[in-house]
Amino acid sequence: MSESKLRVLFVASEAYPLVKTGGLADVSYALPNALRHLGVDVRLLLPGYRSVLEQLSLIEVHENIKLSPLKKPLRILAGTMRGELTPVYVIDYPSLYDRDGGPYQDSTGKEWEDNALRFGMLSKVAALFGNHSLLFKPHIIHCNDWQTGLVPTFLKFNADHQARTVMSVHNMAYQGLFAPEVVELLGLSPESFSMFGLEYHGKVSFIKAGLYYADWITTVSPTYAQDIQTSEYGCGLEGLMTERQNQLTGILNGIDTDTWNPETDPYLARHYNIENLPVKVRNTQALRNTLRLSPSKQAPLLGMITRLTEQKGLNLLLPIIPSIVKTGAQLAILGSGDKKLEKSLQKLASEYPKQLSVNIGYDEELAHQIEAGAHLFLMPSKFEPCGLNQMYSMRYGTLPLVRRTGGLADTVVDATPDNINNKTATGFVFEKNDSNELLSCVERALQLFRDKATWRKLQINGMSSDFSWRKSAEQYISLYYQLLD
Repeated sequence: MSESKLRVLFVASEAYPLVKTGGLADVSYALPNALRHLGVDVRLLLPGYRSVLEQLSLIEVHENIKLSPLKKPLRILAGTMRGELTPVYVIDYPSLYDRDGGPYQDSTGKEWEDNALRFGMLSKVAALFGNHSLLFKPHIIHCNDWQTGLVPTFLKFNADHQARTVMSVHNMAYQGLFAPEVVELLGLSPESFSMFGLEYHGKVSFIKAGLYYADWITTVSPTYAQDIQTSEYGCGLEGLMTERQNQLTGILNGIDTDTWNPETDPYLARHYNIENLPVKVRNTQALRNTLRLSPSKQAPLLGMITRLTEQKGLNLLLPIIPSIVKTGAQLAILGSGDKKLEKSLQKLASEYPKQLSVNIGYDEELAHQIEAGAHLFLMPSKFEPCGLNQMYSMRYGTLPLVRRTGGLADTVVDATPDNINNKTATGFVFEKNDSNELLSCVERALQLFRDKATWRKLQINGMSSDFSWRKSAEQYISLYYQLLD
């Protein structure tokens, strides 16, 4: 089989720029495009959220598809994202997907009560493609996180299935746990509801279903593939991951180097590259103006773009923000999540209005401006399967400061004296999930910030790193062929 004939259905619950809550959306946009550039016929399957229907020009390709327990037939629509190569299939069933609010929660932040049905149907439709019952007949169905975890289950208990399955874990902490009645509701095989299947402490676990029945499992970084085999990061499924370690591969995510490019980024005040790196300061000045921070030219500016959760290290950062501000540094934070964390950050911002800017929500333009304008980018995560912002930061000459875990350990080289001397250092790394250790690492970084020549060398090291999707896409293609052979 030649690569031009390899057919892959990439199934996901979100994809940039149509719908995005986190890094999965970026992967669902960039990886299919990278595969397609390498000659793979890859197509994307998404739920028909309102934002998806509004942004795509769609035509009907399959109608009158009757699936239990839905009361009405559903349709499959098809289109392409503007300016992109990857075809997109959309499940059109308005009562499930065309709603106010987000893909997983309503406008108040409460989980949709029928998420088991909504994403069970996403898996069920994907399985129709895997049975070669629909127009596109993939060799591989590439599933992503719990929302697509039932695809391998539906195929496993259907003797007619043709496609092989790959299950990618972007974050093991989100598992899709539902009441056992879901088995009958979705028409799953009763045999699948056991400890040797999708049962998890008396509930149905969508992610365990995918991990148990998929032909192969991938994670989004090599270190995270090891992490999830431990009790600290396996979230109760470390035993299963250890049993399946011979069908488990860690492939580091790439980044979209066209969207995240300081030479062409439309959101920046000034474009720059390695050759004219001093121009980056114009973006720092513009960011301070936008966020109404003190215009001090000497103060280091720390950025953070994140979900506001304990997993992202907010519990480590909050207690030390006053200490960071006392050093003369400034912070620009963008994100949303835990309401208590949001309020705590907003309270601190009111106390330090010229040193701390807290922006609740997600703003793509501001995200790019923080990456370009900050000197340091904070990612003190408790765990981080891959992380993309540390790679965006390096591309923008903004040094990442991270905890040594998951993909952060795989991508950031600590600025130790030896690493500085051998020209490999790209950022700052600390070990323990501890506020004092984070503060010590920040202080170490701020001390080095005063050494402009060394700081510039670290910026150049990071900007010279290749985090494009091509290498990762080539690894996925190799894995697909391995499965087919």
